[in-house]
Amino acid sequence: MLTEEIVKAQRLVRTDAYQMSIGEVVSMYDSREITIDPEFQRLFRWNISQKSKLIESLLLGIPIPSIFVFEGQNVSWELIDGLQRISTILEFMGKLRSPEGGLEPPSILEATKYLPSLHNAVWERSDLIPDVPPDEQREIDKSHQLSIRRARIGVEILKRPSDDQTKFDLFQRLNAGGTQANPQELRNCIMLMVNGDYYRAVKAAAEQQPFQTVISVTEDQIERQRHMELAVRFLVHACVPYDGALDVEEYIDDGIVELAGTSNGAAAADLINRTFALLNAVAGKDALRRFENGHHIGKVGLVGLEGIAVGVAKNLDAILALAGPQDFVKAKMQTFWNQPQAANFTSPGLRGTTRIQRTVRFGEAWFHP
Repeated sequence: MLTEEIVKAQRLVRTDAYQMSIGEVVSMYDSREITIDPEFQRLFRWNISQKSKLIESLLLGIPIPSIFVFEGQNVSWELIDGLQRISTILEFMGKLRSPEGGLEPPSILEATKYLPSLHNAVWERSDLIPDVPPDEQREIDKSHQLSIRRARIGVEILKRPSDDQTKFDLFQRLNAGGTQANPQELRNCIMLMVNGDYYRAVKAAAEQQPFQTVISVTEDQIERQRHMELAVRFLVHACVPYDGALDVEEYIDDGIVELAGTSNGAAAADLINRTFALLNAVAGKDALRRFENGHHIGKVGLVGLEGIAVGVAKNLDAILALAGPQDFVKAKMQTFWNQPQAANFTSPGLRGTTRIQRTVRFGEAWFHP
């Protein structure tokens, strides 16, 4: 059985590998033979120290990890791993395109352990570099530029007929071990790969005041994409049935790929906006918090999202058709936590696969008018 599964899965993946110079990769980018989704650049950004260490490695001849590309139908390449490395090199050279189509300001480096003279080093002096005037910038020698252009990098190519799902899986597996991306940042990129319009619609909804008030996110949590994580979990629980076969994170991953592949995001944004406008009107930041002894306590957790928010969403049209939808939701919300079933939502050692089968099903029945 395992052997058959391995053979079947291997048929989905065809790979090739090249050694290329950095100059060749840059030339392909200039001629748009290799693409980087510009919105990825806004999701992942290295700091100046990380950028400087990469350029240091190239100048010292230290090998850098291979990049992975997906070969498209027109034989062009789509970068699926190596975003920060390639973006850093292009930005330093002043060649990185912005999402709007222009050029990003060139980067300026800082001193490194082995090359302290990289302080304020630039490829070429530029008025576009913020905070450091041109007369304080230090151009690297043409010989050093040539060293960077001649540096070699491995290119692993995922070739057709590898399917799109294989591309998404590979992207996630390659990036999951890094320190720069958390699971939701990876989902954001996968959503962009599948359907940029869907991603942008969900993102816009997750940035609305009612949603952020109800989920009670901090600025730090927003920076780590917690609002997007909760929006994605909400949509998948509300729209994709779960049978417990997959790990919860794999279910969320597969679910959002499925939803993004079949919609431009308008319905998803509408469901988020209408559901959380209602919850916000009823109880604001307390809507998903536990209710005990006449008042709300604790933090917003996944039980509140899965049981209350998803429960309301699954019955939204019927609830809004009531004479007093807010009164109905308020009463149901407050008594939700007192039900015997609720004790089974937070048992010690309870697996997520079991919990969501309880919370989502109960919430759907409990908020049914």
